[in-house]
Amino acid sequence: MTNSINGLLEAAAERSVPVVRGITDEQLGHPTPCTEYDVKALADHLFQVVVNFQALAAKQDSDFSSEPDYVGHGDWRTAFADETAALVRAWAAPGAEEGTSGAMGLPARVIGRMALGDLTVHAWDLARATGQQYTPDPVVVGEVLDAFRELAPTGRKMGAFGEEFPLPDGGAGASDFERLLALTGRDPGWRRP
Repeated sequence: MTNSINGLLEAAAERSVPVVRGITDEQLGHPTPCTEYDVKALADHLFQVVVNFQALAAKQDSDFSSEPDYVGHGDWRTAFADETAALVRAWAAPGAEEGTSGAMGLPARVIGRMALGDLTVHAWDLARATGQQYTPDPVVVGEVLDAFRELAPTGRKMGAFGEEFPLPDGGAGASDFERLLALTGRDPGWRRP
């Protein structure tokens, strides 16, 4: 049986939204495992992903060209939770998982799995950077790991993924989530300096 994108996004949101809510203003300048971003920039990026992938669910154009600046304005934590709920609803709409979506003409389900991956992996990035606990849903991890194994070569060419992080003993004994993090170029043992 195929898991629905909106059901997977809902499961991911249940675990990622509390991480974003738990970020304090004092932590916005902290480094993250995603080396090109500090906490504020990464939270802004994730916010931008959540907003744009709503449009992609509706087969509309997305816009990642502008520098996002959501964090630090008004009640941005609640706004993130609201936009994430809207993302789940967008992918529940009839036809959201059918056909193609986005400028690259990828299958809509692939696009949905990309959103799922960002919500899952960046929640870990933010949790690690801010000292929070985060355990993703195992079904979500399995779905994202399968998708990202296929997408990794293209993701690396586009700069979305780093080179795969070498796991000890070739990954023997690593969890699926540790394998996913390594696949995206992250050290699963990363701690804030």
